[in-house]
Parts: sequence; structure tokens; C-alpha cells
Amino acid sequence: MKSFFRVDMPPFEVVHDYSYDGSMRSFEDSLQRLGVSRIDILFIHDIDVFSHGPDLQKQHFRTAMDSGYKALEKLRSEKVVSAIGVGCNEWQVCEAALRERDFDCFLLAGRYTLLEQDALDTFLPLCEERDVAIVLGGGFNSGILATGAVKGAHYNYSEAAEPILQRVGNIEAVCREFNVPLAAAALQFVLAHPSIPTNIPGTRTRKHLDQNVALIGHPIPAEFWAALKKQSLIPENAPTPA
Repeated sequence: MKSFFRVDMPPFEVVHDYSYDGSMRSFEDSLQRLGVSRIDILFIHDIDVFSHGPDLQKQHFRTAMDSGYKALEKLRSEKVVSAIGVGCNEWQVCEAALRERDFDCFLLAGRYTLLEQDALDTFLPLCEERDVAIVLGGGFNSGILATGAVKGAHYNYSEAAEPILQRVGNIEAVCREFNVPLAAAALQFVLAHPSIPTNIPGTRTRKHLDQNVALIGHPIPAEFWAALKKQSLIPENAPTPA
């Protein structure tokens, strides 16, 4: 079975094979297709359980760490790549990779949001300790933190289950109390963590981009974040905007 490396830059290309030789060949092909001589960030993409299942994931992870990583490290040392990392939907996989190898950043989708903060326990502290940056994707958890707990709202690429709807509904109640848009809180919360300088909320149009910029700049009082913590909707140790 083939797996994936992703070169993330506008525009990005997807190249294949976790092995050293395969990834190097694919990297060269991608440079030709992109018409560039170097790229900024190269991610090993989707070596998680969600993508492969538990058994194949172990195999792909081992290949990526023992073989593919050597290709990324070589490209970085030659300065044709500025930074290397892993992109996936599971912080546990990112943490395992960081404990084994020297990565610069991670593209983490949906696992540190206003709705989920388990990554605060061990992974994000390790990133701070190692000076590793997170490119945060999926900050709306597939949509529900933008739409709110409405019928048909999506969480993790599927229709949200009742416990998720209830939790988001509780967050929305605090939002209404302080007149804070839910989407503004979701965008600003993740950027408050010192290891997360970049958030990819997803935009299809210029209008969406303008809306996201406005939401990131929307004033949110400190009392709002304190209320979320008081109701145990976010952890006490979660960094919040100043």
C-alpha cells in the first residue's frame, strides 16, 4: 500500500512513498511540477491510525521514522527545504514522532481546539520544550465551531453526536452571555498557545478570508475565558488570549 508525503506550500503537491528513495524521487518530481528550486516546509503526511488502521499504521510509522525521515533530514541539511515535520489528525502520533526524531513543526488537524484540549497534557509541553511550532488545521473541528450546535453540524468529518452538540451548546451559552461569536473564540483560542503561531481555518473565497481576519481581531474580554474555565469547558492550564 502506498502512503503519502505532502509538500505544503501554495500550491502544494502530494508525493508518495515513505521510504528514502521513493520520497527523494517524488520530491524531485514535485519541484519540477511546481517550477521551484526549493520549498519552505515538507510534511510526512497521514501516518496516523485514522488513515491506515492500527496494524498498518505501525508499519508506516516505522518506515517513515527509519527511512523517510533520513530523506527529509538530508533535504533540510542541503537547504532545499527550510523545515520538516509531520501532518496528521492525531497528536499522539505527532508526539511519538517528535520523541524519536528532530522535527521543526507539525501540521495538526482538529486535535487542539476550543472543543478538544487533550494535547495540552504532554504533546504541547514537549513542543514548547523543543521549540517546535504547530500549524493548526481544522480549528473548527470540521465545522461545528463555526456553525454552532445546529442540526446536521459536522464534527470530525461526520454529523456531530449528541454529547458533542451538548458541549458546543454550553460553549455557545457563554458566548451569548459575553456577546462573543463562537467562531471568533475558536480562532483566537488556539492562537493563544505559544507553540501555535499558525492557524489554517479554511477559506474558499475572499469573503471567508475577510471574515476570518475580522473574527481574529474581534474583542473578547478576559472574563469570557475565565467563565469557560469556571464551567470546565476549557482546562485551567489552557493558555488564553491576553
